[in-house]
Amino acid sequence: MWTAAGALLLLAALTALVALPRSDRDTSARQDGALTEIVADDIPWPGEGQAAVTLEGSGQVLTHGAQRPVPIASLTKVMTAYVVLDGHPLRPGEEGPRIKVDPRAAHEAGVGGESTVVVTPGDRRTERELLHLLLLPSANNIARLLARWDAGSEEAFVRKMQRAAHDLGMRDTTYTDASGISPTTTSTAADQLKLAREAMRLPVLRDIVATREATVPGVGRVANSNTLLGTSGVVGLKTGSSTPAGGNLLWAARTDGTRLLLGAVLHQRANTTPAEGLTAALEASRILIDGLRARPRSTGSEG
Repeated sequence: MWTAAGALLLLAALTALVALPRSDRDTSARQDGALTEIVADDIPWPGEGQAAVTLEGSGQVLTHGAQRPVPIASLTKVMTAYVVLDGHPLRPGEEGPRIKVDPRAAHEAGVGGESTVVVTPGDRRTERELLHLLLLPSANNIARLLARWDAGSEEAFVRKMQRAAHDLGMRDTTYTDASGISPTTTSTAADQLKLAREAMRLPVLRDIVATREATVPGVGRVANSNTLLGTSGVVGLKTGSSTPAGGNLLWAARTDGTRLLLGAVLHQRANTTPAEGLTAALEASRILIDGLRARPRSTGSEG
C-alpha cells in the first residue's frame, strides 16, 4: 500500500512539473545554472550561406540555411589534422617524430597565390610544429607535406580522409585534397559539426587551435588566422576562405559552464575576395556566438 502511494505521489509531482510554464520548467532543469540546451527562438543566424550549432553533449543540432554541400576551403585542414593524429597520435606536450621537408613542399611556398609558409628542403620539423603551421597560418604546402608523409601520396591520404568522414557520419562531405584549395572539396555546416566534436576531443589539436601565435624554428613567428580567439569565449577552431568558398569559420566557444558550444558558418560573401569573405564569416560568427551564450535555456527546432 505504501509503495502504491509513493508511486502516486511521484506521478503527481511529475505532472505538476510538466504543467509549469516553460520558463519555470527550464529553471527546474538548470538548478546548477549551467547551459544545458540552446534556445531555438530568435537566434541571430547569418543573413546568407548556411550555419549549424550544437552544445557539446546535448545531442541537439540546430541548422540554418540549405544544408547543401559547398566548398569549404581551409576548413579541410581540420580533417587533415584529425587523420594525421589518428595515425600518429601525440600526447600533451609531446613533439612527435621529425618529418623531413621535401623539395616539393619548399617549392610550393609562395606559388599560385596560395596560403603557404617558407620551408627549407631537407629540414626536419616535428609533427607538432607542422601541425602548428597547418592550423595557424593555414599553410597549404604543409597540408600536402603531411599527407605525403602519412600516406605516401596526397591521393592515398585523401582516401583516408574520406573514410574518416564516412565513419563520422559526414554523408554530405567530399574530400578531394588535403588543403582545401580545390573547390571540389565540399561539405555542409551540419557535417562540419560532426568533425568538430571529435577534433576537440584530441588534447593536442584542441591546444593548437586555441593558440593565437607560435614560434616555429626555421620558420619564425606565425599567427592564427582566427582573430576571434580570446573573445566571446572562443577557443578554436579553424578559418577557411577562397573566392568559390567565400568565408568560413568552424568555431568552438566556452559557455558559462563546462561545455563547449560548437558552430560552423559557411559560404559568406562567396565570389568576392577571400579577405572579404573571411571578415564576413568572423563577424557573423561573433554575433551568433554572443547571441547563443546569452540564451541559456531550453530548445526547439530550426529549419
